[in-house]
Amino acid sequence: MTSFRRFCVLTLCLGLPALLFWPSGSAPVRADEPAKTAPPKGQRVYSIGHSFHVFMPGILAQVARSAGIEDHKQVGLSSIGGSYVSQHWAVAAGDDKFKSKATLESGKLDVLTMAPLFLPDDGIDNFVKLAAEQSPHIRILVQEFWLPFDSSKNFRKEKVPPPDRTVYDAKALQEEHDRYFAEIDEKVKALNKQYRGKPAIFVAPVGQAVLALRKKIADGAAPGLTKQTDLFTDAIGHARPPLAVLVAYCYYAQIYGRSPVGLPVPPALKGTANGETAGKLNTLLQEIAWKAVTEHPLSGVKAK
Repeated sequence: MTSFRRFCVLTLCLGLPALLFWPSGSAPVRADEPAKTAPPKGQRVYSIGHSFHVFMPGILAQVARSAGIEDHKQVGLSSIGGSYVSQHWAVAAGDDKFKSKATLESGKLDVLTMAPLFLPDDGIDNFVKLAAEQSPHIRILVQEFWLPFDSSKNFRKEKVPPPDRTVYDAKALQEEHDRYFAEIDEKVKALNKQYRGKPAIFVAPVGQAVLALRKKIADGAAPGLTKQTDLFTDAIGHARPPLAVLVAYCYYAQIYGRSPVGLPVPPALKGTANGETAGKLNTLLQEIAWKAVTEHPLSGVKAK
């Protein structure tokens, strides 16, 4: 996968219908008219992950309600800071307050989202295998996130220096992420080949969306955001509200196969800027999310 294909060209080619590749998805809609069509059936979602993921379900629920999807349901959330998926799998049944395995075994899920750190991570394989045995109808979204410390080095295994985010080097940032993105892509391809689409496994390309937003900030084209650190609370890269909302829009676009463009400013973004600026920033986040999802070949959603 080349950097060119990886890095979302920021021409906002929206207003196009989405073509979904999963049978349980909703009907395609025009990207600029999400509120003018009947809302799709709400999905039952369970999420597994770390601090670059666990904020997403709450914001996604806000977005789904604003789109008229009243029956969207976050069934549960397994949250372990700085975790591999294997750590969620390793929790003994009697100690599993999150009930990850039991929920998946129930067959009462439509979507499972997982956020690994770096590979290898056999927890991904274990949850996919369990889904294949107990819930083969579900979709599994594996998150490609933005790199901690802006580095492809595994911070869990070696010391990684804090990045200097006063300097923006698009080429270096893209190269660091491409190595990580390629590993996740290959993992998802291998799992789909092994399980032949039951369950159907996709890449959630939130890292690509974050890189696109960072480029907009560097170009002075992100309303209310003037520096790279406006997205992060610390050197690791924990999300401030604009980044968190962007991630949630990516999941909305992927889970429902609909563009978020035109949806109102979610509560999570209100108060980060004045009303006009927040509205413009909200639209930009929606456009970037839709573009990232529809341009990734393993997302399951494509712009026609």
